Amino acid sequence: MPGPVRARTSTADARRCPVTFGDFCLDPANATLKRGTTAIALTPKAFGVLELLAARAGQLVTKDEFLDRLWPGVFVGDAVLKVCVREIRHALGDDHHEPTFIETVHKRGYRFIAPVSTVAPAAAPASVPDGIEFTPPQTHYAQSGDVSIAYQVVGDGPIDLVFVMGWVSHLDYFWTEPSFARFLRRLASFSRLILFDKRGTGLSDRVGELPTLEQRMDDVRAVLDAVGSRQAALLGVSEGGPLCALYATTYPERTRALVMIGTYAKRRWAPDYPWAPTDEQGERFLEEMHRTWGGPVGLEARAPTVAADPAFRDWWSTYLRMGASPGAALALTRMNAAIDVRDVLPAIRVPTLILHRTDDRLLTIDEGRYVASRIPGATLIELPGEDHLPFVGDQDAMLDAIERFLGDGHEAVDADRVLATIVTATIGTAASSPAARQAFEAQARADIDRHRGRLLAFTPARIQAAFDGPARAVRCAATLVAAGARAERAVRAGLHTGECELVAGEMRGVAIGLSGDLAALARPGEVLVSRTLVDLVAGSGLEFDSRGPKPFGDNGDRFEIFAVRPPAA
Repeated sequence: MPGPVRARTSTADARRCPVTFGDFCLDPANATLKRGTTAIALTPKAFGVLELLAARAGQLVTKDEFLDRLWPGVFVGDAVLKVCVREIRHALGDDHHEPTFIETVHKRGYRFIAPVSTVAPAAAPASVPDGIEFTPPQTHYAQSGDVSIAYQVVGDGPIDLVFVMGWVSHLDYFWTEPSFARFLRRLASFSRLILFDKRGTGLSDRVGELPTLEQRMDDVRAVLDAVGSRQAALLGVSEGGPLCALYATTYPERTRALVMIGTYAKRRWAPDYPWAPTDEQGERFLEEMHRTWGGPVGLEARAPTVAADPAFRDWWSTYLRMGASPGAALALTRMNAAIDVRDVLPAIRVPTLILHRTDDRLLTIDEGRYVASRIPGATLIELPGEDHLPFVGDQDAMLDAIERFLGDGHEAVDADRVLATIVTATIGTAASSPAARQAFEAQARADIDRHRGRLLAFTPARIQAAFDGPARAVRCAATLVAAGARAERAVRAGLHTGECELVAGEMRGVAIGLSGDLAALARPGEVLVSRTLVDLVAGSGLEFDSRGPKPFGDNGDRFEIFAVRPPAA
């Protein structure tokens, strides 16, 4: 793995001040253009062009400079620049033939000719100023099973980028904090940015049980299908990182690249993962949430540089309240604590960028280094700062790194290597009638299809299938065992989640053999699973009993094995 890169920050870029010209005020920090108190809408590309022109007022900015500064590494034709200038002129009421603001220098570029004044910097408010109406992007809904998922689309860049916020989210409240709005607008300046609220939070449907990572992957797919995206880059913040990692391994053909900010592999302390909170620390935070939800819970660890700002504290409190109910927030935090994707990380094959601040108060830099070390070819960039929230502190260094990474040409993803959960079920002989055997086999095929399985083998003695979700695979295995009991057939099942390879339409891989080894260890009517699978179904409601370490696999290595409790059937 390449060594970590320490980003150099630009104080000038981080503290860009508003500028005025004519009746207009351009505020780069908040990505707004106003005439008096009236906000003027510009697409992200056009805003970037105007910002560069105003910063270089009186100077010629060539076409090449526009392309190098605004869209580095991304192919953008001259026509795009002309469209942006035309949009700016329309917004400013500028005459092309007798310009007041933008002069065209034929075949060379453009020059901003109006006098520009810099506004003295002032403390940025943490919410939309009184008297100025703010309208967030339009919210749409995608159907994921029987759940409606709220999403927004911003920008028209050359790549699709899915933004997955950690913990709780609320689409409309993203945009009421200027630093968050600026962060998202900058992402939208070089992408078609796709935002969504996870089921159970924000504007999406509230659900009786909070979602698993598997269900959240389904929600991502539903949103991408709704916006007509065949392939997208994924950007996961904090808890959004494990979700994006699992999605990238399960659906590599739909993943262009993976970016994770301030992320982790697991949230429970272990001797080989000492950076995560202990059970006692986790319980203390849950107690704090129970007592104080509705206030600025956890802000000191997530954004220490603004934790004392009353306006930001008010915004954060409201954002959390709107994002989740107290009970949902507690359940979500418990589920996040059970996440463990350590065994998934080596299976990531898409280009991956890890961004982590060196003094992050919530997730230490060791966690970012660990995640990067486990992903083949991942790039780790260590950024100065102690804020966990990416839009607080110096966001420009982070955004610059993301833009460069997504603009680079990456090799095609090997979509023939996927993460899958393999079910192997062995079927004992029985003296049942041919009709009973046929009914059992028909039921088994229907169960596999209902749980979205891909049938790999089906004989009177053995059934094998692959699934894109581990919880679905466990429930399917449980139904096979139950159907076998009704047909007086002794069914044993074993499951393992691992990387598989598609060769000439056939699936191969160690996971297939290991699931068979687990089935051989199972007792009649029992479903055995590996530790890897247990770590991936947090929040599913499935329960397991440890069978202790057992030797299985070609090397005879000992791994902890778990039996699925019968209620799953």
